[in-house]
Amino acid sequence: MWGGPFAGNELNLQVLQQHHEDWGVVNKVMATVIPNDLRVEVSNRQILKIALPISFALLVPQINFITNNIFLGGLGEQELGTAGLTGVYYLIFAAIGFGLNNGLQALIARRAGENRVDEIGKLFSQGVRIALIIAAIGIALTFLVAPTILKYSLHDQKVLQQSVHFLYIRIWGLPFLYIYQMRNALLVGTNQSKYLVIGTLAETIANIFFDYTLIYGKLGFPAMGFNGAAIASVIAEATGMLVVFAVIHRKGISKRFSLYKHFGYQKDISKLILVQSSPLIFQHAISVISWIFFYILVERHGYSQGHSNRDLAISNTMRNLFGFFGVFTWSFAATTNTMVSNVIGQGRKDLVISLVQKIVRISFCIALVIALLLNFFPHVLLSVYGQDASFVTDAIPVVRVVSSALVLMSFSTVWLNAVTGTGNSTVNLAIEAAAITLYCCYIYLVLEVFKWSITWGWMSEWLYWTTLFSLSYWYIRSGKWKKKEI
Repeated sequence: MWGGPFAGNELNLQVLQQHHEDWGVVNKVMATVIPNDLRVEVSNRQILKIALPISFALLVPQINFITNNIFLGGLGEQELGTAGLTGVYYLIFAAIGFGLNNGLQALIARRAGENRVDEIGKLFSQGVRIALIIAAIGIALTFLVAPTILKYSLHDQKVLQQSVHFLYIRIWGLPFLYIYQMRNALLVGTNQSKYLVIGTLAETIANIFFDYTLIYGKLGFPAMGFNGAAIASVIAEATGMLVVFAVIHRKGISKRFSLYKHFGYQKDISKLILVQSSPLIFQHAISVISWIFFYILVERHGYSQGHSNRDLAISNTMRNLFGFFGVFTWSFAATTNTMVSNVIGQGRKDLVISLVQKIVRISFCIALVIALLLNFFPHVLLSVYGQDASFVTDAIPVVRVVSSALVLMSFSTVWLNAVTGTGNSTVNLAIEAAAITLYCCYIYLVLEVFKWSITWGWMSEWLYWTTLFSLSYWYIRSGKWKKKEI
């Protein structure tokens, strides 16, 4: 079981066992003998140990996003709808960083499983370099291309102007977000997800404070309205990044992995990261671009029906619910990625399917409980946005659809991230492309051609997650991934 760097200490362990009947003493000594052993065990306890801090870390940004929308909902239904559109635009770039994060996480977890600790710092440093380059490209594209795209996509000129001005501010948070995501890859990939919590707490506190003060002009700050939320988000992301790096430094993690010694360009490592991450970047990018397409169709659909703000605002609240309650599933998905890669790095490929099945069971049970709560108490959840009773009534049917989609997502995304953990990122891209193609065809026909209600439009989530699950499950069960080396 222990093998690797601990093999040379087996004699010492036998001596300890002979002289100490108390296994607690043995375990303490083992911890000092093998401080660099980063290999995981296939157990429910190990799964929860990794997943729970991740879920909290993912939950906090969703709280930030919902907080923004609650404050903006106080400005009016139009601002609430526009926030959804700009939020999804920014999410495109966040998803690109998430793809890079997933690829880097799989590589770091693989090296952790192999106990090649010296390689982890190199991977992290080169990942940060790549992330900052992508952030610069994202900022440039927002200023040069985004206004034109939105101009030809949206009908409402006021929504257009609000969106453009908001994004000109919001996009400057991208470098902070990307470095923050690289930190996630490091901590999750090395089984230290518990440290995710501190940075995310700092980000939340900063976001709530500056949302309150900058949107409404409280405590002597200027009242900036809609754009105040953009500035608050940028400040919050910068705060979270600075705090977590302070924690990494204080805990000795930066020294252990030599994080700051490898920022010079290293061609082989950078190429490895890009080869592994590029398909995942495209995968997550096209996934979120499809959401932009969905929101544009919702705006056009509502405009043609004479209630564009209502459809857009309802869809934004659904995205809030999906994001907030989906974090538990996403945490298990991230856990699947790192644990599958780690187990393969240990040479224990035969345990992969049983590991995934363990994670699926936990994820599914949590999602089922959440879905039941959403269906029993939809009024309570929708009332926090400060809209009228008709808004809540119109939104409830969509809540029913979204809650069932959460259950489908609970096992679909776990199997998809198992594919990521195997290192076959091109297969991830192919699976995503197939699901997105069906998704986009469906929403175009339903909203643009047949002009059915947005409840029918949101049923596209059923098609999307079912497709992802079917293809991912088939691939993992086929065993084709066992020959892949990264």
